[in-house]
Amino acid sequence: MTEQHKHLQERIGETHTTVQGLVVEAGKVAEFARAVSDDNPIHYDPEAAKSRGFDGVPAPLTFTRTGVFPRYRTGAELDLGFRPAYVLHGEHSYEYERPLLVGDVVSGETTLVDVYEREGSRGGTMTFAEVETVYRDRSDERVLAERATVIETDGAVTESSTDRTPHGDHDDGHRLSDTDHSLESQSSEQIERATSPDSLVTETTAPDPARMGTLEVGDTAPTVTVGPLRRHDFVRYAGSSGDFNPIHYDEPYAQAAGNPSVFGQGMFTAGIAAHMVADWFGQVL
Repeated sequence: MTEQHKHLQERIGETHTTVQGLVVEAGKVAEFARAVSDDNPIHYDPEAAKSRGFDGVPAPLTFTRTGVFPRYRTGAELDLGFRPAYVLHGEHSYEYERPLLVGDVVSGETTLVDVYEREGSRGGTMTFAEVETVYRDRSDERVLAERATVIETDGAVTESSTDRTPHGDHDDGHRLSDTDHSLESQSSEQIERATSPDSLVTETTAPDPARMGTLEVGDTAPTVTVGPLRRHDFVRYAGSSGDFNPIHYDEPYAQAAGNPSVFGQGMFTAGIAAHMVADWFGQVL
């Protein structure tokens, strides 16, 4: 057991109020939705939200990532002591009690739930920390719980790395080299949308959610295609979410850490995945 692991083990159960007064504002909801290519009109149009049964405009499912902005931080951080250049995003989950709506103001308490180590196949030690943040509204009612696994590696995780564990089976997003694919097979409409200079989203459309009683094992989810990704897509997500780790947009910084290029935030990918899930099953009500 490393000294860092021992120190973190002693802190399991430690809780801090880390987020205070996180405002769910209409413009920010729309900005965040565009950053993750979520074109569901319920995030932009009060009438569309009302037609789907909401009491207001709901935020995208991963919206509480905006709680990392300094204006919402309390200063009582749960500092794990991890080096930013070698931090990966593992599992991440959300459990909602009700939708997070425009007009809500929430605060979050973060608890260190568990800490453990795994040896990677390259001989390096990976430290895993599981944290949970519970968000409550101004009436002290629980709105949602956000759970995350944060991983610190001994060095950069390369494309050839064979490090794999049940709790950390991917790197922190998409590298630019992974998305340099040809546009030849895409329709002209897809190409126009993908290469829009202003946003990954050029219009707001979404299918009606599937009715739960009609779903069967083996049914296929709707397809959500995003890209080709460019560096400014990662920058746009950073600006909307507050995740300004330079490894996602600063080429010299990323390469100095041993990576071939910058790569997308893990929660950028998660936001796109959440968009697909919400389109299929519908947003929580």
